[in-house]
Amino acid sequence: MTSRWILNFFRVASLLMLLVAVALMSAIITMHFAIHGAEVQVPPLKGMTVADARNETEGLGLNLDVDNRYYSGDVAAGHILTQSPAQGAVVRREWRVRVSESLGPQKVDVPDTVGMEERVATLALRRAGLEVGASAHLPETAAIANLVLAQDPPPHAQDIQQPSVSLLVAVPDTEPPDGYVMPDLTGLPVVTAQLALAKVGIKTAPPAYEEVPPQPVANIGAPPARPMRPGTVIGQSPAAGARVDQATPVSLTVAR
Repeated sequence: MTSRWILNFFRVASLLMLLVAVALMSAIITMHFAIHGAEVQVPPLKGMTVADARNETEGLGLNLDVDNRYYSGDVAAGHILTQSPAQGAVVRREWRVRVSESLGPQKVDVPDTVGMEERVATLALRRAGLEVGASAHLPETAAIANLVLAQDPPPHAQDIQQPSVSLLVAVPDTEPPDGYVMPDLTGLPVVTAQLALAKVGIKTAPPAYEEVPPQPVANIGAPPARPMRPGTVIGQSPAAGARVDQATPVSLTVAR
């Protein structure tokens, strides 16, 4: 009697363990499909039309965004030039796939807007099928206010990349400029550099000081390198030539 009871007990226990194992395996498989079922591979979109690419991505649960449009002599207008993420990348559903669209070869002639009033120049560019890019303003006493001083790309330019033209427009001397070109401050005393920036309303963060290693011995016949004096600017951010304004954070690295 006792042995039969023990045998029945082990049979029930074995059955329960089998059921638990099956339940665990089922949970693991369900979790696997739940996780990996929400992931898809990004398809190859280069060369497809935007409409076909949109249908392809929508079928996979992805979103397609046309970020930019460029001229191309190799890819027909309306077809995709580049994509991000690249084909084959594994992403989650609802992911945004960004592409650039070809405009085909450049056929538009870039009009000459220099000397036009800004509003008239904008209309001329739009009539030519071009967009108005970033406009910068420059105080200019000798020029009429709102007159276009320069444009990029220049008039009648060939092989331009994007269908947009940026304008440099004159404003009265009394109107503060909307930006400056960052000067090269390296080699100046830090106080001089800070004052130069403060004159146009640009503030600098507290300078960072660095030890300057000894200058290497110059080659025979070459003039000796001048030592960098303590308090001299040896680095700057943004770099020389960058566009800055009063809201741009400027930091200087100074020799200790």
